[in-house]
Amino acid sequence: MSRVELRSLAKSFGPVQAVKQVSLDIPDQAFVTLLGPSGCGKTTTLNLIAGLEKTTGGDILLDGQRITDWAPHERGMAMVFQNYALYPHMNVYGNIAFSLKLLKRPRTEIDERVRRVARVLELEALLERRISQLSGGQQQRVALGRAMVKEPKVFLFDEPLSNLDAALRTRMRIEIKKLHQQLKTTSIFVTHDQEEAMMLSDYIAVMRDGEVIQYGPADEIYRRPQHYYVATFIGKPRMGILQGTLTAGDGQLSFHADGLKIQWPQRAGADTTKLGRSQSVLLGIRAEDVRLVQGDVTNARDCFIGQVALLEPLGSDTYVEVSQHSHSLTVRVEPDRHLSIGETVILQLPPEKLHFFHAETQLRLEV
Repeated sequence: MSRVELRSLAKSFGPVQAVKQVSLDIPDQAFVTLLGPSGCGKTTTLNLIAGLEKTTGGDILLDGQRITDWAPHERGMAMVFQNYALYPHMNVYGNIAFSLKLLKRPRTEIDERVRRVARVLELEALLERRISQLSGGQQQRVALGRAMVKEPKVFLFDEPLSNLDAALRTRMRIEIKKLHQQLKTTSIFVTHDQEEAMMLSDYIAVMRDGEVIQYGPADEIYRRPQHYYVATFIGKPRMGILQGTLTAGDGQLSFHADGLKIQWPQRAGADTTKLGRSQSVLLGIRAEDVRLVQGDVTNARDCFIGQVALLEPLGSDTYVEVSQHSHSLTVRVEPDRHLSIGETVILQLPPEKLHFFHAETQLRLEV
């Protein structure tokens, strides 16, 4: 068992609060990502878990045991750093074996464990090579091997793919995913790349300014964001947002914004007690949920009518930005869809795909 619990974890550097009352429950064998922009506190949180930084407040538990004050080597964790932190004067074998030699493990045990890890990571043919003779992807695998050979309770990853080019980064994501499926070791991964987080994670903690804004299964973070910040940070392209008013009455909900009006039946069981009068809201919808229609716009109702402002062909899909006055939305269409800049089109916004957020608190409204 390797369950990690963070209870009101805090860290201050002088007057700066880098981590503010972070509480997370990371299940055994789960792959959890701390996701957020630079300076949000995700790496500091990881360093606190690893014991590389001392906490200002709160507790860290491993399988129910408090480890907040334990030294890093006592925690049974292994960390893979952004810059790999390999020893250039050693060969691959020496780098992987280094931690076991420090523990004074028997020579035969060291050799067996190093070669087993090298076999899993396909490094057997590289064991005698110097680090300077390896590619970026090979160095990354050596860093993974050095962590794996310790047979830790928890893997900690501090943006380990950020120094790789795009193609290699994609391949290494797959390798890390396969490795986790094989080893089933509890893993905590730090990144600012939301695509990386979505691909790798069982659970995601979205962070901002030292706080966790939302924590939950990766699909839930994407499909049911509980805060405007999460909605616009997760997803590519960015979720389209319209500002307007939302009103409930006579079993109907209606949204108005600059000539746009959408009406739909009120969902059974929805809490609309706060919507007795028009309320300022932010409406969000993802590009794949918008439907684009070409044709006569004269009689179009409950639609967003605008002009094609930008076409972004990506091979498998094309993203189309459609503008109307001060608003714009992006829609995903098939790559062979023929559109031209300035063309007037209709965007249909399915009510069941809409997300609403309170304009002031930016919290999700369940309507």
